[in-house]
Amino acid sequence: MCGRFGMLHTWTDMFESYNLISPALNLQPRFNIAPTQPVIAITASSEGGGNTATHFQWGLVPSWAKEISIGAKMINARAETVAEKPAFRAAFRRRRCLIPASGFYEWQKPPSEIGSGGPKQPFWIAAADGGLLSFAGLWETWMSPAGDEIQTCAIITTTANDALAPIHARMPVILAPADFDAWLAVGDDGGDRGTALTVVQDMLRPAPAEATTAWPVSARVNNVRNDDPSLVEPTDPAPAEISSDDNAPATAKTADQGELFC
Repeated sequence: MCGRFGMLHTWTDMFESYNLISPALNLQPRFNIAPTQPVIAITASSEGGGNTATHFQWGLVPSWAKEISIGAKMINARAETVAEKPAFRAAFRRRRCLIPASGFYEWQKPPSEIGSGGPKQPFWIAAADGGLLSFAGLWETWMSPAGDEIQTCAIITTTANDALAPIHARMPVILAPADFDAWLAVGDDGGDRGTALTVVQDMLRPAPAEATTAWPVSARVNNVRNDDPSLVEPTDPAPAEISSDDNAPATAKTADQGELFC
């Protein structure tokens, strides 16, 4: 799954990476982005000639949902089933986006000799070249009972590459710059005015092993209230530093309980 990530790059980095034509966003470094919080999303401009950066709420809420709280259970969509699941299939055809990140966190289970009850070790996973990671995303608009339109999104995940598999079985789909335009090109029919779905589905694969790097970080990331540069600093695995307030992340526990999570 992907239950936490960080965004440390600047607007200039994004502007150059995504051919943006939208007004600049006031960005502050974020080291511990959690579900239901606002995240940056890149969509194709309706006016053409470039792309737009905006904020969506992380956790996709289908237009037919009765309550916004369902979004907390739909932070991820599995690449293997995204085209068929009722919650995601319409967005997969017509509302695709990129979700920029500087890195993401995954939690490694303890060695078998410690036992399944031991604490999980968090890892920070970033681009090997230090650049932006571009997650494949979907978005939807949900109308609240008060008549407010709320844009929400989900990150598509796939099986982990060889480098990350020892840490976790899943990883976000990370798109290469050469695929950005095709991923963002959508049409009402999902094909004639956009990229054919067969082409889009072929993009839903693990990133090359050499594209990412990972190192263990402090279990302080487990607590969503912690949001500072120390979270991404390398550290030796140290189960003793996990306190009662810093247990394995609640988002990860919830995610493992349903097939919409990975």
